[in-house]
Amino acid sequence: MAFATMIRSSELRSRLNLRGALRSAWLTCHQRSVKTEAATNPAVDVPQQEPTEAKKDKWLSSFFVRRIDPGHESHSSKLSNKHVIYELQIHAVKPEFMDKYMENMRTFTEMMDAKKTGAELVGGWTVDIGDQDEAIHIWKYPGGYKQLNNVRVAYRTDQDFVDFRKSRNLMLRSRKNQIILEFSFWGGIKPRPGNNIYELRSYVLKPGTMIEWGNYWAKGIQHRQEYGEATAGFFSHIGDLYVAHHLWAYENLEVRQEVRDYAWEKPGWDICVQHTVPLIRHMTSRILVPTPYSPLK
Repeated sequence: MAFATMIRSSELRSRLNLRGALRSAWLTCHQRSVKTEAATNPAVDVPQQEPTEAKKDKWLSSFFVRRIDPGHESHSSKLSNKHVIYELQIHAVKPEFMDKYMENMRTFTEMMDAKKTGAELVGGWTVDIGDQDEAIHIWKYPGGYKQLNNVRVAYRTDQDFVDFRKSRNLMLRSRKNQIILEFSFWGGIKPRPGNNIYELRSYVLKPGTMIEWGNYWAKGIQHRQEYGEATAGFFSHIGDLYVAHHLWAYENLEVRQEVRDYAWEKPGWDICVQHTVPLIRHMTSRILVPTPYSPLK
């Protein structure tokens, strides 16, 4: 399906380029026709040429559903509730230590609860398809940055956490994290029973386009909720910026393919894809399997 998505993206860009080329050719022919008629018939009025910037604005207006007025408020404030923040952790584990790492992380999760840090594990997974031997965790901080600060102080000063960190780091090849915010239109993360696989699709966007991304996906997500696959949507706030993460849940890979194919039959889904593909610089898809201690199953 990732290959099919790339094909659709290429087709959409080709259509847009072809439409632009045809429009330019039509305008050129039309202007020549008017000038020729004006030369032979002085009574014909030649329309004044629009300024280049005016043409550009008019074209942009037809491309986007609506213009975005950034105003005097940050984009993150318009897209999310900053009172609740999340942390995305990605650990590249040494293959020979994966089992021990899983036991270590289960203990760490229990320790976070026992010490009443207030941090909540949303989900924990290992990568099944994508970068192998990776573990991904999403933590929630309901108290916002104040709570995150308190947790980080405890994490670096409490001796139990210090011992855990030393032990865990010996098992890792690398680690990275991002502070992320949840898209307000996604509807919140809900408990999910059953035995599911998850897909984490990460999009690196062109700087300054997160508002457009949010506007189009606020409409597009309506075409992806019939089967309950839409789990969570985030965007980065600290770390690698202009990154959007969409988390989907499926019963298995076959159901994933069927649900994604069905979305293309719904009027409006193609419009979301058409307008968001040009905003993307790079995209990654990972298929994830929940850990035994993950709240999202």
